[in-house]
Amino acid sequence: MRIRGALCLVVGLLAWSVLAWAQTKMTIATGVDPVFSAYYVAQEEGLFKKHGLDVRINTGPSGSAMVAFLVNGQIESAFGSEIAGVANHNLDPNVVVAAQATRLVRWLAVVGRNIDNLDQLKGKKVGVARGSGGEVFWLAMIDKLKLKPADYTVVHVEAPEMVAALERGNIDAYAVWEPWVTRGLAAVKNTKILKDQEGILEQGVYIYMNRGWITKHPAQAEGFMKALVEATDIINKDRKRAARDVSNFLKNLDQSMVEQLMTKLTFDMELSPTTIDMFRLAESQLKGQGKLAKPVDYNAFVYPELLRKLQPAKVTYKP
Repeated sequence: MRIRGALCLVVGLLAWSVLAWAQTKMTIATGVDPVFSAYYVAQEEGLFKKHGLDVRINTGPSGSAMVAFLVNGQIESAFGSEIAGVANHNLDPNVVVAAQATRLVRWLAVVGRNIDNLDQLKGKKVGVARGSGGEVFWLAMIDKLKLKPADYTVVHVEAPEMVAALERGNIDAYAVWEPWVTRGLAAVKNTKILKDQEGILEQGVYIYMNRGWITKHPAQAEGFMKALVEATDIINKDRKRAARDVSNFLKNLDQSMVEQLMTKLTFDMELSPTTIDMFRLAESQLKGQGKLAKPVDYNAFVYPELLRKLQPAKVTYKP
């Protein structure tokens, strides 16, 4: 019996060591809000490990700020906005979009202090995180409402710093995404939403990957996408469970707040004609600012193979 027990122990240790050895290390990066739930849920539920990946998630001031680390293969995947993907693909063609993962429904807004409407915002300082979804929204609002950009002084402020900057009087308003909209309204007196994204634009958030890494690690890349598809399924089928995972990962958002914020989002892994339309808007904005070195080659930028292998019905855009 002792010999049999010892053999079982050895077999178990060997199996564990083989599993540990088989785990491929990945570094991925994004921001710190429920938009990026697929990353958090996949990590908390052990889905990355299930598919042979030892994943480290780095977080920063916004998902879009972290997309830049895909350039030159500093990380393997990032989760961010359209404008960040287009800008960084322009710098390094290895930065590709593998899927749209989230749609923002009522997620972005301009929050002002001691201001009643957009007319009163003229001549004021507006905080905007450059290269983020907040900038896409701000520029789309200016265009849609036929406003004059010169009427506003745009100040670069990262999202986590906006509430404090508004309270100190460094800025008079900011254009941002949740949870900073809700947090600003709760923390700073005499604040209100001057305009939200309804009627201005539809916006998404995307899974970006490094094409060079995908080419070298095709099985691992497929496993990574499988984990995100499974995480999205959990988000849609068991919202409380997903909200708990997100809250556990972020630590600074309680579960009830996460559940409330998730009602302003839809979660679906896809590559659709709408996806391309949103990228074209970001491309035109960057071109208008003189920040686009060359037009986007969407056949090179969009990498549908991973998602098409797992969910072919979700890849509906035309190359």
